[in-house]
Amino acid sequence: MKRKLKIYLPFVNAGMQEVATYRVNWIFFMLGEALSCFVTYFIWAAVYSSGDKESMNGFTMPQMIVYIVLMFLTGTIIASDGAYVVGEEIRDGSIIMRMIKPVSYNATFLFQELGNKLPTEIAIAAPMIITVEVIRTMISGVLQFNALSLILYLFSCALAYLISFYFNICFGFTAFVIKYLWGANMMKNVVVGFLSGAVVPLSFLPGVLEKVFLFLPFASLNYTPVMIYMGKYTGAQLLYYIGLQVFWVLFFFGLSKLLWRISVKRLSSQGG
Repeated sequence: MKRKLKIYLPFVNAGMQEVATYRVNWIFFMLGEALSCFVTYFIWAAVYSSGDKESMNGFTMPQMIVYIVLMFLTGTIIASDGAYVVGEEIRDGSIIMRMIKPVSYNATFLFQELGNKLPTEIAIAAPMIITVEVIRTMISGVLQFNALSLILYLFSCALAYLISFYFNICFGFTAFVIKYLWGANMMKNVVVGFLSGAVVPLSFLPGVLEKVFLFLPFASLNYTPVMIYMGKYTGAQLLYYIGLQVFWVLFFFGLSKLLWRISVKRLSSQGG
């Protein structure tokens, strides 16, 4: 284990250096995400102000504000560029340079992306969690912070990130067939955003659709961690959804291994 960490830790350092080199790009990305968060807030504020109910599908407007902020934080934590990066490396042929190295292809991506994410998590995680707790306290007049909920949320986010990473790696391997993923990747992001509850809470969907969407892996990305932090999932329900996250991690991990073996054979047949 120690030997493997020694092999892959340089990839973490490479990821951190990449963020430092392109820090202006990182700043604009974060500003864009924050703007999206504000736009979402104003949309929901208009929805609630136009209705005559204080609560909609289990969410009051104050709870919706917390939901929006947590979705922004969770989306940033679990975001993975694996599909785009793999697609580009396949398109320009640079994937060969990774393939000739005596290391795991998926692991190099994972550790490099972790290095990419560390500065982001350090910069925004604590301030965003403090912001959420300040909002909840101001709304209720009582301190709402629960250390156990935070720990479970972070654990759920870790599982959600692994699902996101391996799902995107699997999607990226389709570039061996369709060659260029830009358009498909854009469509994938829109679909996943909706199915994960980032656009509309899944509880707003009709009963049958809600149950189907909650079982799909996409709900495990954003919706599950947020609902855990907000205390919507407890007891057996909490164990079920965390167990479902573990299942999807293992599923996409295994699928990524299978697709890699198939893809390597396809690349060889093209004269890679």
